[in-house]
Amino acid sequence: MECDVLILGSGLAGIFSALHLPPGLRVVIVTKGKIHEGATWLAQGGIAAVVAADDDLDLHVKDTIEAGKGLCHEEVVRTVNAEGPARVAELIDYGVKFSRASNGDYDLGMEGGHSRRRVLHAADMTGQAIIEALLDDVARRDGLTVLEEHAGVNLIVEDGRCVGAYAMDERTREITPFTAKATVIATGGAGRVYLLTSNPDVATGDGIAMAYRAGACVANMEFFQFHPTCLYKPGPAPQRERSFLISETVRGEGAVLRNKDGDRFMEGVHPDMELAPRDVVARAIDMEMKRTGSDHVYLDATGIKRKRLVERFPNIYERCFEFGYDMADVPVPVAPAAHYCCGGIETDMDGRTSVPGLYAVGETACTGLHGANRLASNSLLEAVVFANRAAAAVAEDAAALPASGPGEPWVAPEAGPHDAVEVAHDWDIIRRIMRDYVGIVRSDMRLAVATERLKLIDRHVDEMYRAMVLYPDMLELRNIACVARLIVRSALSRKESRGLHYNADHPEPDDARFRRDTVVSRDGRCEKSSVRFE
Repeated sequence: MECDVLILGSGLAGIFSALHLPPGLRVVIVTKGKIHEGATWLAQGGIAAVVAADDDLDLHVKDTIEAGKGLCHEEVVRTVNAEGPARVAELIDYGVKFSRASNGDYDLGMEGGHSRRRVLHAADMTGQAIIEALLDDVARRDGLTVLEEHAGVNLIVEDGRCVGAYAMDERTREITPFTAKATVIATGGAGRVYLLTSNPDVATGDGIAMAYRAGACVANMEFFQFHPTCLYKPGPAPQRERSFLISETVRGEGAVLRNKDGDRFMEGVHPDMELAPRDVVARAIDMEMKRTGSDHVYLDATGIKRKRLVERFPNIYERCFEFGYDMADVPVPVAPAAHYCCGGIETDMDGRTSVPGLYAVGETACTGLHGANRLASNSLLEAVVFANRAAAAVAEDAAALPASGPGEPWVAPEAGPHDAVEVAHDWDIIRRIMRDYVGIVRSDMRLAVATERLKLIDRHVDEMYRAMVLYPDMLELRNIACVARLIVRSALSRKESRGLHYNADHPEPDDARFRRDTVVSRDGRCEKSSVRFE
């Protein structure tokens, strides 16, 4: 299939990019699963923006930079926060109905690391409200084609330029070349590289892995955010089960954390206690669980009036009730789970990557906004601001290029039937290695062990990729194997503790050596590349 712009992914970043491209361009959105099955649909908390009278740009900038622990790019932070209110206004024009208080003002939420209430939300189903509103415009957009249940396989690079991608029809297993003047990766995060995650099934780091294999620079993969409060469900975790997230805004309304003995434990950890930045809260929970020998702590929301709980958090309240917990009456067991990848494909201010013709937006990109720790609810903000900027860059760049031609057909090597047992086994082992050795608290020894074990698995995965008929689980396994090694190699190179990366052997930050991004590339030729694979 030939088009002007190919977009891989259908979350907020991908759809917003498509809707901001000029009319007349042939645009194709290729997405795994159904169009709404990404992380945006699951987003509870909301989108952070300066809209309140007692708030201002400098405060939002300050909060973002403080959360990022010295690695945020200030120009990016100021640009995103300055352009954010206009993009939020666009969402409202598209039909997103953010919750309002009884006086008609927006009912702004409070989350960790914020000095003001600035989180716009649609009850506790903000992402769903956004996607539903945007899909109405997607359906009406001329020249826009959406192909569901198509998984990216590899990018197509000719003479150093990205000219599209190969994608597999998940139903027929047929692999087709999609050629384009510009290719936008908006495939979301990589939470499925960990055993316990709040992410949907599709979050297997596909875009990051494909871009890395194509030679793009990838940055700051060691900074993986764990959400502190996911509902704890005892028993073994099925391979595909998602941990149900309990939004940080519940703590913003007054819920507190308690250990198994019922004691609060955040009071001596941080001045903001339960509303400390996420890295601080997640690490405190992890340490408390290890200290007490428990596999969870408790989120106590019984101090919030039942009426407020049900009105403000209808989905969370109902889901907890289904598992036997009435949040208004009893504390809910919670534990941290992998949530957000702060690193990704390195981009400039307009979403351009180091590979000409290739752009990245949303969680799959590393723009410099989040630094070493994402400020809560800045992710949807980043998505709309960079989607708008990337769309403008794509339109400008594509105008100077000739029409794309047909791509070369996919040539599969001689291959035998797939072995689902081997694929499932490697899936499970990678995710357990990441949970046990590359979690909230790391060490040089754990990272070294993870490196050697992942190297062996990666080799086996590559052999299977070349030897068997490809199918969706195999494609995802290949991608999580790549992303896992990127995370571990980046973490091993950072001999300090900063933000989401905490190494027990190097517990303090080292600004002299490590106040910089960690940038890797397949061939080691990134301008700022400091590490590379063997």
